[in-house]
Amino acid sequence: MQIVKPYLIGITGGSGSGKTSFIKALRKSFTNQEVCILSQDDYYFPREQQLTDEAGVKNFDLPTSIDKKSFREDLKQLLAGEVVQRLEYTFNNEKANPKMLRFEPAPVIIVEGIFVFHFKKIRRLLDLKVFLHAKENLKVIRRIKRDQIERNYPIDDVLYRYEKHVLPTFEQYIEPYMQDADIVVNNNSHFSTGLEVLQGFIQKKLADSSSGFQE
Repeated sequence: MQIVKPYLIGITGGSGSGKTSFIKALRKSFTNQEVCILSQDDYYFPREQQLTDEAGVKNFDLPTSIDKKSFREDLKQLLAGEVVQRLEYTFNNEKANPKMLRFEPAPVIIVEGIFVFHFKKIRRLLDLKVFLHAKENLKVIRRIKRDQIERNYPIDDVLYRYEKHVLPTFEQYIEPYMQDADIVVNNNSHFSTGLEVLQGFIQKKLADSSSGFQE
């Protein structure tokens, strides 16, 4: 019986497009033995290594803010059927206690993050590219809610970063890849239809992998 290589799905979109909620909803539909999800968010370099802008503010929204080498190497380990462990990145939130994350190889692997299409060596590995999109005003509101509640950032800081860091990064490093996506999920009001489509697609891939034959 031929062993089927894992099917690799990349999910990206601008900050506030709903990636995290989409991924959480998708995660509920499958076991860890069926689907493994690797997030770029756990591969940020430490704060002291991040570049600063002209105002002296650390910019976490640049491709250089990510340890893409470790991200790629861990992904290749998963694709090779090996377990990966990594300490959770808590975005310098003093109220959060990071935990050791464990990623098990699975027939379907999902990598998600704002730069998963921009990093060429990762993009070339992807079998399916999914892009989440939403109106700019909605993304701003979602970003404010997330950064204040989850990351303990002041509102002025959130708005400054969105204008000076997040939006320029989206326009330069994220939005241009939307035209290359296999699936674009518009999340202005909900993503339920797009979620159902991807769930059905993954279920089909899992059925194919269990047969032991690769298309």
